[in-house]
Amino acid sequence: MIRLGAGPLDRIVAVGAHCDDIAIGAGGTLLSLCLARPGIRVDALVLTGGGSEREQEEQAALAAFCPGADLRLTVLKLTDGRLPAQWEEAKGAVEELRGRTEPDLVLAPRTDDAHQDHRGLAQLMSTAFRDHLVLGYEIVKWDGDLGRMAAYQPLPPGIAERKADLLQQHYASQRHRPWYDREAFLGLARIRGIECHARYAEAFAVTKLTLGLGTSGPATSAPAASGPGTSGPGTSEPVTSDLGE
Repeated sequence: MIRLGAGPLDRIVAVGAHCDDIAIGAGGTLLSLCLARPGIRVDALVLTGGGSEREQEEQAALAAFCPGADLRLTVLKLTDGRLPAQWEEAKGAVEELRGRTEPDLVLAPRTDDAHQDHRGLAQLMSTAFRDHLVLGYEIVKWDGDLGRMAAYQPLPPGIAERKADLLQQHYASQRHRPWYDREAFLGLARIRGIECHARYAEAFAVTKLTLGLGTSGPATSAPAASGPGTSGPGTSEPVTSDLGE
């Protein structure tokens, strides 16, 4: 298992197509980061749910997932499930976000996510933030699109359990869904933990990663993976990060 520690992390960007996407895909990572780095700036963008009960849920949830952080959340009013038809509006929002922040890390959906809204946002992010480390989070769903991932953030049991608790507490509108329960969230985290020799973990797809392993001289660029979350040149071994340390 390859393990890389993070350098200074002062600003991160987290985006989701829907309210709850960020928390489901990267809530444990956000908790770890914000608890370890009080005052870290988190710029969060959600494309749908603005002006509804969903926005209120998202505001309360991300405040809980980002304790002590400088959280700046924007929730837009695009129509759920219609991102391709609202491409220009979504693109403009992503470009506006890019223009006002220079993040050390970006958390976004995977580019091969089966949901068209997730996939479309991921494509916009990989273009707008092409010089940044973008980690593509996964969301369990009906489509069965979970795959082999390339990067892992181990989660202590307390963090994994806290994530599951917060998801249940803050997103009441989603509790009727048969897949939305504590067992599903901890089950996936347990599987990803097994894959990185931890009790629990969140997993991410990475399409390209630049390494700066030396203390001087140019960084070494790792070849792009053959596909998000797949093995290929430069990605034969998964990477475990220590973002919360």
